[in-house]
Amino acid sequence: MTSGFVHPEYIVETEWLAAHLEDPGIVVLDCTTHLIPNPATTYDVVPGRADFEKGHIPGAQFCDVSRDVSDTSQALRFMRQSPDEFAAAMRRFGISNETRVITYSTANMWWASRVWFLLRSFGHDNAAVLNGGWQKWSRESRPVETGPGTQRAPGSFTVSEDRGLMVDKAQVQAAIGDGAICTVNALLPAQHDGTGGNSYGRPGHIAGSVNLPAAHLVDPDTNTLLPPEELRRRFAAIGALDRPVIAYCGGGIAATADALALIMLGHRNVTVYDASLSEWAKDPTLPMRTG
Repeated sequence: MTSGFVHPEYIVETEWLAAHLEDPGIVVLDCTTHLIPNPATTYDVVPGRADFEKGHIPGAQFCDVSRDVSDTSQALRFMRQSPDEFAAAMRRFGISNETRVITYSTANMWWASRVWFLLRSFGHDNAAVLNGGWQKWSRESRPVETGPGTQRAPGSFTVSEDRGLMVDKAQVQAAIGDGAICTVNALLPAQHDGTGGNSYGRPGHIAGSVNLPAAHLVDPDTNTLLPPEELRRRFAAIGALDRPVIAYCGGGIAATADALALIMLGHRNVTVYDASLSEWAKDPTLPMRTG
């Protein structure tokens, strides 16, 4: 499965994780989050702690993406923390700079890729997303643990560098009309076209952007990433393989799945618009298109 990727190390298979559950150098984070549509607020954020306590990978800890690894002082949800805040969060999970971090979700894969991308953006490359997530793990009848999980002894994680992999609205604005940059919307086609789904304010997409939904990167039957040759074909079709990419979505979450796939294919210049349409769609001065 991973042989066609330039960077296969950023996903791990369920077989590998099952064989390494006792390894003290590995920390597993369950990043499950649910977004429940709510017309008044676009959506309500429901951390997946209840799912976690019903069943999780043995030894895993629950990571509340909306609080543990997001800047809760910001008006917008899921915004990146400062390097110091993120490092403190990692230490609380028992993570050090040499720790191999495995992320997974019982919901959509992009909650796991969001935490992976945050680790990458702060210089930690020894992290991977579980291919197929909880769905594949449980389908294979692998070991399950219930309850709140066991907290690890604090780690010694420090941020070695801030790679600047999150961009802001000014950088996205500057890319509009610049044929050298590919801005990719990871939301579903109906949201991109402005014909359905959550609109985050105004319907449609950032002017000039193209669409490759995060949901179209995985096999719907197995929840695993599509084969590398198929991912390469899909990204090539929107012109994303040979230009710098800015990925966005509703709140900078699904966009990280597109980023993960591109980076695994060997793309060297992929950033994520952290505030995404949660910011852009609410500002009438910023251009959007439908259709």
